[in-house]
Amino acid sequence: MSKTKEIEVKIEGKEWEEALDKAFQKANKKVKIDGFRPGKAPKEIFLKKYGKQSLYMDAADLVIEKAYMKMLDDNKDIIGELVAKPEITFNNIDDESIEFNFVLTLRPDVKLGQYKGLKVKKEKAEVTKEELEKAIENVRNKYAENILKEEPIVNGDIAIIDFEGSVDGVPFDGGKAENYSLTIGSGMFIPGFEEQLIGLKAGDEKDVKVTFPKDYHAEDLKGKEAIFKVKIHEVKEIKVPELDKDFFEDLAMEGVTSKETLEKEIKKGILSQKEANIENKYMDELLDEAAKNTEIEIPEVMTEEELDRMIKQYAENLQMQGLSLEQYYKFTNSDEKALRDQMTEEANKRITYRLMLEEIAKVENIKITDKQATEEATKMAEKYQMEKDEFLKLFGGLEMVKYDMQMRKAMELLKEEK
Repeated sequence: MSKTKEIEVKIEGKEWEEALDKAFQKANKKVKIDGFRPGKAPKEIFLKKYGKQSLYMDAADLVIEKAYMKMLDDNKDIIGELVAKPEITFNNIDDESIEFNFVLTLRPDVKLGQYKGLKVKKEKAEVTKEELEKAIENVRNKYAENILKEEPIVNGDIAIIDFEGSVDGVPFDGGKAENYSLTIGSGMFIPGFEEQLIGLKAGDEKDVKVTFPKDYHAEDLKGKEAIFKVKIHEVKEIKVPELDKDFFEDLAMEGVTSKETLEKEIKKGILSQKEANIENKYMDELLDEAAKNTEIEIPEVMTEEELDRMIKQYAENLQMQGLSLEQYYKFTNSDEKALRDQMTEEANKRITYRLMLEEIAKVENIKITDKQATEEATKMAEKYQMEKDEFLKLFGGLEMVKYDMQMRKAMELLKEEK
């Protein structure tokens, strides 16, 4: 069972009457009463029509926030133990007073098991010859030029085309485009389409016959034969630069003047990224292993709040891709409940890790001073090229920096041998 604490609150007398009066002023501006402009109806006329009960919930909203702050001030010993927003249960509400309970969910008991000397091996970062060659090829491709050519299309060329597709002589939605840039061999089109353009030149036209795959996304086109009328406007050859003096000058990488020095720099970059990925994977595996040895009963309200945060973040990520949550639900034939169910395991894992690390920090007496946190904030502000105060505001304040440092120190302990 979750650890909870209930605190009873009663608001009465002048304080409750003032809240009801403010609620009346707010409601009076929104209602229509014959003979009076909005907000101008006398209180007794309003109450006669709508009753004092209509003001109860707005008045309750006004007193609850103030009561919550007072409750926290009176119970400072439990502030650090709160793990979720309080639930509110109403006991009584009438013209004279309001009585309600704050139901506080407290930090659950955390029973740590083994968290040092975990049998987790860290991989070694290595760069293969194939990875290095591919990375150099990618750099060369970034500086490639597209040059118009009169010769026939070969694999790897870019063709600028018009096309219009039809099935049984009837055009279909999405089957037409003009001046479309298609890289031959990219596999962007229906199987067999790109291959049939090989050998054509600028100005040529051709009927390209293809068959839609049986698993094609459009139901009405699955397995159907289609004809695309195609016109070639231009053909471009992709010219990848050689690793010569001109290329290295264009590259403008400090100290890179030859293939050997380029390989050295690229290898350094790949190695750095691999080491970061391996470190992240290693920490995830350590956390997972330590969590297996930890006993926690996660309150449902904590899971729900974590899910709220995750869905909010997910919506923001979708928005950066030009999608809304509603569109996502439509495309995936799902809803918020399905998404919450899908995320629940991850939400509980995050909570488990957080509570476990907090308990480790407590057991190991890990403390961060204001001076240490200020130095860290200054360092991070410089890294992100912003003022320290601006960084602290975005990060959530000095206490959040202290918490983050505390959690990182607790995580470092997982790497220790017993």
